[in-house]
Amino acid sequence: MAMYNNIIVLYLLFCVISFEGGLGVRINKEDQELFMRSTSVSQAPAPSAIVPPAPAPGSTGGTCKTRVEIFGYPCEEHTVTTEDGYILSIQRIPNGRSGSNSGAAKTPVLLQHGLMMDGTTWLMNSADESLGYILADNGYDVWIANSRGTIYSLGHTSLSAADPEYWNWSWDELTAYDLPATFEYVYNQTGQQQLHYVGHSLGTLIAMTSFCQGNLVNMLKSAALLGPVAYMDQVDSPLARGAADSFIADAIYWLGLDQFDPNGEAVHNLLAKLCKEPHVNCFDLLTSFTGPNCCLNSSAVEVFLDHEPQSTATKNMVHLSQMIRRGTVTKYDYDDATENMEHYGQSSPPAYNISGMASDIPLLFGYGGQDQLADVKDVEHLLQAIQPHDQDKLTIHYLAKYSHADLVMAVNAKQDLYDPILDFFHLHS
Repeated sequence: MAMYNNIIVLYLLFCVISFEGGLGVRINKEDQELFMRSTSVSQAPAPSAIVPPAPAPGSTGGTCKTRVEIFGYPCEEHTVTTEDGYILSIQRIPNGRSGSNSGAAKTPVLLQHGLMMDGTTWLMNSADESLGYILADNGYDVWIANSRGTIYSLGHTSLSAADPEYWNWSWDELTAYDLPATFEYVYNQTGQQQLHYVGHSLGTLIAMTSFCQGNLVNMLKSAALLGPVAYMDQVDSPLARGAADSFIADAIYWLGLDQFDPNGEAVHNLLAKLCKEPHVNCFDLLTSFTGPNCCLNSSAVEVFLDHEPQSTATKNMVHLSQMIRRGTVTKYDYDDATENMEHYGQSSPPAYNISGMASDIPLLFGYGGQDQLADVKDVEHLLQAIQPHDQDKLTIHYLAKYSHADLVMAVNAKQDLYDPILDFFHLHS
């Protein structure tokens, strides 16, 4: 369920971690070039502007220096501490390149990335092609979230990321702690009563599971949900489904590997070897996970490989695997009635009632016909589940040629998707 080749890396790690036990090292530039030569992404439309190469995460300056200010935008680095002690990085682009109306109060927009990604999700293409910049140039106050466990959100008030307890969470905690903390921080910093929200993939799931409980809706103008994830039993990515059905994430968790680091040495070595094989087409391998992405280009993919994929909790991967196998949207299942009782006061995990979202929340659902992670059948199930929804508050934006990564990385996404999002925000401003 998330983005582009992070799923490849995920599956390769599934295949080898039990045997090689790799520790985290990022894929180096030589192997990135090898990967790029082995793909067909260069056949996508050329970008309208050259995308500057991005330094690897962890270099000085953070996202503002490496991805925003280089395009001529102002940018601020912020942090927020969640109720359970995680210290999250947030970037703010307060106005566009022109600087016009820089002192005027603007409507905030919060951008939330998906699984094993970070805020760079919204900044991978040129300034004219990436949603984060486009929103700023259109007069919005842009806030970019980075979930716990990502490179700039590894802080905690009492734990180190080297502590197993640091990784004792799933997306339940993103719903319960990260998203509310980020909403409230934007509210307090801007003085604006409400914000627009854009989520991709896992960023849609944590939003819907908040909204269906009545949380955060008083601070919400509207929500654009891209590649929406809730019901997942129709996921038809053969390798993602195979990993879930084989309980591989569960096995990794049982082995005591609490941090799921997709940049481990074992994966690094295997990916490099795999792409050297004459019979292996890495682009087709991507397609087997995400569905065929129509509109990626090599510059954006280079930025992607410089920044992603990010670490997550193995427990989070187990939770998502449970959803794929069962087709339900529930809290994490400890697979033990006694332990579930300790956490939930009942023997089975409570369900999130997606149908409980208020019918008057302005929602835009953007999804692709080629997406094998937010599968069309699963999205249709979701859309049926939220009915009846006020029709003047519901926008469905279907892109037949798009797959999962296209929704945030396609070079033509501005006209295909981002302009409609701007129209949607204007309608519900």
